[in-house]
Amino acid sequence: MQNGAKEKPGNLIHCLKRIFNQENILLNKKTQIALLAPYNVYPAQTGGKKFIALFYEYLCRIDPVYFISVPENEMPSQVKSSFHGILGSKKLRYANPFLFFRLQKLIKEKEITDLIIVHPYYGWLAWLLKKVTGVRLSILSHNIESIRFKSMGKPWWRGMWLYEKNVHRIIDHNFFVTEEDMSFAIENYSLSPDKCHVITYGIEWQQQPTIAEKRLAAEYLRKQHDIKQNEKILFFNGSLNYLPNIEAVNFILEHINPALLKTAGFLYKIIICGKGLPPAFGELKAYRERNIIYGGFVEDINIYFKGADLFLNPVISGGGIKTKLVEAIGNGLTAVSSKTGAFGVSPAIAGNKISIVEDHDWQGFVHAIKHADTESDTAPAFFNHFYWGNIAKKAAGIITKGK
Repeated sequence: MQNGAKEKPGNLIHCLKRIFNQENILLNKKTQIALLAPYNVYPAQTGGKKFIALFYEYLCRIDPVYFISVPENEMPSQVKSSFHGILGSKKLRYANPFLFFRLQKLIKEKEITDLIIVHPYYGWLAWLLKKVTGVRLSILSHNIESIRFKSMGKPWWRGMWLYEKNVHRIIDHNFFVTEEDMSFAIENYSLSPDKCHVITYGIEWQQQPTIAEKRLAAEYLRKQHDIKQNEKILFFNGSLNYLPNIEAVNFILEHINPALLKTAGFLYKIIICGKGLPPAFGELKAYRERNIIYGGFVEDINIYFKGADLFLNPVISGGGIKTKLVEAIGNGLTAVSSKTGAFGVSPAIAGNKISIVEDHDWQGFVHAIKHADTESDTAPAFFNHFYWGNIAKKAAGIITKGK
């Protein structure tokens, strides 16, 4: 799978090219992009799925983009006509060789010049399609998958590391969500920096909510959860069936909250939202008298981002960017975060809307909570960096320039 490898005239790749008449590397064709998502994205309710959906939808605002995925996706009407649910639904789809013929046919019919794969899992298929059709490849990496699996204690992370390394090395444009992930890949996968770019997670608005909007949201939360006016609202949100978020909840329960309870004169409530909380937590009912409120899954999470006083992000594993952190600061909410949890959201962009504490330094975390600046606004530079329109424009420019 290495670039520049010579092909013998009689090998399989050469024969397939002859059969499909795809010797032209598509250099003279108009750029036509397809995005391949390996699992169900719509409805997009988690951070990872929202990442894919919004990246795709904002790319479509620049030029039409074909969306290739599993058939279960409930596509929005504005992009439904570009959907091709041809990957199948079973787990064996990740190793299904017959997908090559389906995708080769689609690339030829739609004159696709550029294929973006989400995650490295279909790297083998993308490599084969590139060899046969000449399609250019991009990868949208939510994180370094092998390192994420290592942090979660998965024994097969080394095999994933080798596979992921080889996938990235045959890709034309490597899109990473953080500078940290990009630097890791360049150093450890021996990638050319010219082929690596940061394409971050974004938000759909370009300014924070008004004071009136934030006040109304705060009043709603206080009424909904019986929170007094003199109590600060601290907030954590995430998919609670995801190990890094479960760890974060435990850090709140076992370290952060006990330290806050001992702080004289600091009145507060902590609201924890998200679906999938394991039954062993008992919906956190035992913690109600200790200032913890479990909000469960919330249809409109922006009300919580607008109405809270402070966002807590004690996440120390999982890799990539924490989408909830971007959304929180984009809503004008000040955040206190662990160092790992803040990857991709630096103070250079977020200013004093974020306080970053070393991983596991819970006393420092609590100190940052007590002294956080909750009054200042989110700077325009933050919205310029994280607005989806700008992110999609950057990605499209990289792909087009790559012709």
